[in-house]
Amino acid sequence: MNDATQQEVFEIIARQAKIDVAAVKPESTLKDLGIASLEAIELIFDIEEHFNITFPDQQGANFDSDTASSLVEAVQKALDDKAAGEGNHG
Repeated sequence: MNDATQQEVFEIIARQAKIDVAAVKPESTLKDLGIASLEAIELIFDIEEHFNITFPDQQGANFDSDTASSLVEAVQKALDDKAAGEGNHG
């Protein structure tokens, strides 16, 4: 897992939850962090915008069980897919 990606995702989560980024642990669920479902939708938009990626629709966040690290993994996968899709032109 890319540490820089994790750090950026955690910072976005912390900003959305209005908490210190140090309080975001890989095993923290969105619910643990006090992010309600509406805020989580905003969070997903923020992450997509920040990384210029799009999550597959079926990957709707599950607030009770989705952890910060699972979100990082989803971002990493989207970045990898994007890189693979773009090929090597540039």
